[in-house]
Amino acid sequence: MSYIQAGKHVILEFGRQNNLLSYMLATNIITRRIHANYVRATEAYVANPEVCAPPRKLVIAIEEAHKFLSNQVAKQTIFGIIAREMRKYFVTLLIVDQRPSGIDPEILSQIGTRITALLNDEQDIDAVFTGVSGSQTLRTVLAQLDPKQQALVLGYAVPMPVVIRVRPFDQHFYSQMGPSPAGNMEPNQDLGIKARAELFAE
Repeated sequence: MSYIQAGKHVILEFGRQNNLLSYMLATNIITRRIHANYVRATEAYVANPEVCAPPRKLVIAIEEAHKFLSNQVAKQTIFGIIAREMRKYFVTLLIVDQRPSGIDPEILSQIGTRITALLNDEQDIDAVFTGVSGSQTLRTVLAQLDPKQQALVLGYAVPMPVVIRVRPFDQHFYSQMGPSPAGNMEPNQDLGIKARAELFAE
């Protein structure tokens, strides 16, 4: 929690540990603590905003999300609650998965912004468009995406569904996103902003 409150990124890497119970134990302990701390801090801020600062905004990213958010597992974890309730407590859930059909539909319906690349499985396509109006037209758009560099963005972050082309992850990209010319290890912020702008400009 001290790292999070200081604005530092925290990455939980399990390495060669493939035991799902280990994942569930560790992530449940950590996220339940995050949940309790953010609820307490937000309620203190709402009760007395002149004295208490709002909590630092937090994004919890989950790779291979179906392991934590499947129909069977989601009810035993805190992630379902975080997806449904934690936006009002300054916490956002970012889920990453190649098989969205493996995620609990109730949780998928709470995902406000979706970025999806080309999908071939009908169940996965149905899952991505759960609760989305005009899904038949978007299915056609999704089927025509470049499999390597294009993605469809829809939801709260954009006024209408839009196709974006991401930059290639080549040597030029990494040189622009690397350390600044001054030689320190801080990323070059100007180039980073430019890179992100080009992502949406194309």
